[in-house]
Amino acid sequence: MRFRSPFLNSIADYMLVRQYSLRTIDTYLKWIASYIHFHQKRHPASMGNNEVVSYLDFLVLQKNVSPKTQATALNALVFLYKHIIKDELSLDLTFIRSKRQSKLPIVMTTEEVKALLSHLSKRYYVIAGLMYGSGLRVMEAVQLRVQDIDFDYKCIRIWNGKGNKHRIVTLATELIPLLRNQIMQVDEYLQLDLQNGQYAGVWMPNALSRKYPSVNKSLGWQYLFPSYQLSADPETGEIRRHHFHQTGVRKAIKKAVQAAKLTKPITPHTLRHSFATHLLQSGADIRTVQSQLGHSDVKTTQIYTHVLQQGANGVVSPFSKLL
Repeated sequence: MRFRSPFLNSIADYMLVRQYSLRTIDTYLKWIASYIHFHQKRHPASMGNNEVVSYLDFLVLQKNVSPKTQATALNALVFLYKHIIKDELSLDLTFIRSKRQSKLPIVMTTEEVKALLSHLSKRYYVIAGLMYGSGLRVMEAVQLRVQDIDFDYKCIRIWNGKGNKHRIVTLATELIPLLRNQIMQVDEYLQLDLQNGQYAGVWMPNALSRKYPSVNKSLGWQYLFPSYQLSADPETGEIRRHHFHQTGVRKAIKKAVQAAKLTKPITPHTLRHSFATHLLQSGADIRTVQSQLGHSDVKTTQIYTHVLQQGANGVVSPFSKLL
């Protein structure tokens, strides 16, 4: 992750040392770069609250970004000024807040889910099966470790999900044989890697790598969906086996949607939406669904109840009474 700008490279190094995820680093740096370019490449140290406000206003008035996107941009700039510039932004920034309404979730029927899964290769079938069967986000699925799967209690442990939260989710019994087979393949990769003198073990957070220096070469800590090839750790340059990249999952699902001739705009996240909706449809309590999804606020989960209503707000159309 190198940039032409030494300034951006220094921010990337700062975040890598402090164990920020690569995805967060990439996101923050893109917004910081965008902010700098918006102000004709002025250095952020020469700017402050007023320039941040004008940039956030631009995102709403000219780019029509969503509230979530604007909030992400703000978070990146708050980080920039607090940790890099060492001059925190005001808590009372008076920028125009995005009011663009969030989209309602797209949900598949059970038949559509079956059709989609039937056009996926074995490994992608398991990943998609976990997203639909356990309500996982795509990053949560690809970052699973072998030991996160609990076959005895038929559950999956999710560590440091969105918002850095942990949770336990259900595991479909039907996926267990496929998961056991997947773990056997992971072990085969591991045995080959252990014969490689340059192999430094799977990536682990610094605290754990210091406390348990040898477990990075144990089966339990290996990624459940390992990459096909070894690669250099972007932080240390050591040779490791990373997990499947999320873009591969997105491409596989896109091809499966086309092959199944599904007309809805389906993405990996649609599987999570479908999990929540179908769980509610089967009679699950909304608090249970909230816990499974890892939502902090039940209001976020309640969006799925709208999908289940017959017609808008449960209203039966008068046209239906004509026939």
